[in-house]
Amino acid sequence: MARIIVVTSGKGGVGKTTTSAAIAMGLAKKGHKTAVIDFDVGLRNLDLIMGCERRVVYDFVNVINGEATLRQALIKDKRCNQLFILPASQTRDKDALTQEGVGKILEELSKEFKYIVCDSPAGIERGANLAMYFADDAFVVTNPEVSSVRDSDRMLGILASKSRRAEQGEEAIKEYLLLSRYSPERVKLGEMLSVEDVQDILSLHLLGVIPESKSVLNASNSGIPVILDEESNAGQSYSDIVARYLGEDVPHRFIDEEKKGLFGKLFGRK
Repeated sequence: MARIIVVTSGKGGVGKTTTSAAIAMGLAKKGHKTAVIDFDVGLRNLDLIMGCERRVVYDFVNVINGEATLRQALIKDKRCNQLFILPASQTRDKDALTQEGVGKILEELSKEFKYIVCDSPAGIERGANLAMYFADDAFVVTNPEVSSVRDSDRMLGILASKSRRAEQGEEAIKEYLLLSRYSPERVKLGEMLSVEDVQDILSLHLLGVIPESKSVLNASNSGIPVILDEESNAGQSYSDIVARYLGEDVPHRFIDEEKKGLFGKLFGRK
């Protein structure tokens, strides 16, 4: 059976879709057959970040409504044959997603895939609730600011009480913290919460810190998951996160301010 991962947060703009694309690609690159699903009906950004927007013919809602088969709607990634994308619809209403329909698709995918990554919309609307309902693991993405952390705390309450696992009295969803757009320099200046501050509030296992990086925007604009940019701090961070999730003992990076060498001090480089 597949392991179903939801990438969630209470607030928009924290990097959920970037994270979903990177995590799915990372798992697939490790040799695990992986599907990533866009639950954000009406907006649909995952296919852009994955660079497959021109190849979308059928979508998630088409499959739920019986207008296409799952095999017709799944898009095979052109860089990794272990990764498949199920895009959302841009023209349907969010109520087009049903619990029964989503459940059937996930059940069908579970027969063939090792991991299913669900890219959740922000907040607590229908798509977000359905993405969380069937999850085994939750990657809670938050920025190091009070409003983002507070909204994530609210999502933890929903994960604990409104999931299928909670309803059926099964083992709780495993929750992991991903801290995005983190800057040790700004933490030092008191402009951001520290890792310790966020963990004190949310009490979650830290899976990784994604540093503030222009490479994230560059990768998104190019339709390339940032994890494939192995030279960037963000790409390396996502690789570390995937490795930790799979049980590897990888030390945390990008939490502390980088020390400048003599050349960096003279020329102001980090």
